Amino acid sequence: MDRRSFLKTGVAAGAVAASGGLAAPAYSQAANRTLRFVPQANLANFDPIWGTQYVVRNAAVLVWDTLYGFDDKLEPQRQMVEGEEVSQDGKTWTFRLREGLRFHDGEPVRARDVVASINRWMPRDPMGQLLRALNVELSATDDRTFRWVLSAPFAKMKMALGKNATPMCFIMPERIATRFDSFTQINEYVGSGPMRFVRNEWVPGARAVFQRFEQYVPRNEPPNWLAGGKRMMVDRVEWVIMPDPATAAAALQNGEIDWWENPITDLVPVLRRNRNIAVDIADPLGNIGSFRMNHLHPPFNNVRVRQAVMTALSQQDYMTALVGDDRNLWRTMGGFFTPGTPLYTEEGGEMMKAANLERGRAMLRESGYAGEPVICLVAQDQPITKAQGDVTADLLRRLGMTVEYVATDWGTVGQRRAMKNPPNQGGWGMFHTWHAGADAINPVLYNAVRANGDGAWFGWPNVPAVEAEVPNWLAATTIEQERAAIGRLNRAAVENVVYCPTGFFLGYQAWRRNVSGIVKGPIPFAWGVSKS
Repeated sequence: MDRRSFLKTGVAAGAVAASGGLAAPAYSQAANRTLRFVPQANLANFDPIWGTQYVVRNAAVLVWDTLYGFDDKLEPQRQMVEGEEVSQDGKTWTFRLREGLRFHDGEPVRARDVVASINRWMPRDPMGQLLRALNVELSATDDRTFRWVLSAPFAKMKMALGKNATPMCFIMPERIATRFDSFTQINEYVGSGPMRFVRNEWVPGARAVFQRFEQYVPRNEPPNWLAGGKRMMVDRVEWVIMPDPATAAAALQNGEIDWWENPITDLVPVLRRNRNIAVDIADPLGNIGSFRMNHLHPPFNNVRVRQAVMTALSQQDYMTALVGDDRNLWRTMGGFFTPGTPLYTEEGGEMMKAANLERGRAMLRESGYAGEPVICLVAQDQPITKAQGDVTADLLRRLGMTVEYVATDWGTVGQRRAMKNPPNQGGWGMFHTWHAGADAINPVLYNAVRANGDGAWFGWPNVPAVEAEVPNWLAATTIEQERAAIGRLNRAAVENVVYCPTGFFLGYQAWRRNVSGIVKGPIPFAWGVSKS
């Protein structure tokens, strides 16, 4: 069944459910003090440092807090930090925590908790890796003060500690951060954020529950993305897992849920006809679709095979499958960074926009490709990955490749893509995801474009020409110098096919009109959201 036929069937099913034809699930809540939210995917694991899935990050911002937080201008503002001092040579930073910070287990947040949390975060994050290379000493000087001595100045310190790109530098108790290394998932979920995780109500695949933390002391400033005062207006947030879009649409129309993170475009007209539902663009900075290949193993360890795929790939095919025909919602790209932002460039990007299947076939024959199967991991419970995966399976077969389509769920993709085993030993060949535009505005926030081998994101590209431009961008003193470095980086990333962008697209969110306080942004910010 093709996508359009499936969606027509789904809309019909949604209409049945909305008319009372399906039994509504039973929820236990005080109606106006519980926010029922349908996230983009199942919360299969809950370690915000171990992996980079947005669904984990989006839940984690409720439970764990950060030292700084990005506002809607993508500028880091103080959050857990009361103040900071920088030495004259720029090599020593001294931070002071604000008063009243307390973990969900009742213990105060101390500087040594921060030190342990930063040490756990650094190996997993591109900016953390840069800081780790400069680290001389990171230590607590008293319960509320910690000092970081570097071997060289690092002007982007606040950005590193406050960014919303995954993995964020979340602060957890020292006993947890030291017991689980960066590559081992935690099994205790204690933070100091505005909500605590109700672990005994967590049913992966069904729901996750968060309860307001009474001892949380928000900042005095108005909330602004991850900055300002995170004041919870509800007592309880229930994440209700609904991988089927028609079911989620019906539940929203029935009032069984309050807020749907990512309704698919085809169902938006149905939702808009309901006077009790509001629909809007979720994030004006949009998203970049991603076709991610494993650079460690055949066939994609061969750059000529990757180039053949990039040449044959039609971004228009991906975008129409994912978003539809409305050109106001998507565009093709010749670069890796967020269109419309200062560093966007299409330098060297001709191959990205070629969309030439015959040329791709010829390149594949010339590459020496020997028919190795491509293990395509395609999450069926995530509309963004499902739509892209179906296009890819067809593309690779027409290109002349052997395809093993592994239909699975997003949680399993998150687990399996971290494995470096050969594809025929539990590993993988490619998977799809997407990158929030807010995360793709510069090379130190954007882990997907980095190409530093074992330190790189899943797929582990190793392209020195890409990595050489990261310090050049950091050292730039003018926007012209920044753009020159990014232009060279973009060219190298295209030539070596770090990954294949499948296009830039906007997405929707939808909510009941008795819910107020929902804002646009890369994360569904629950603070400030209330029900009447």
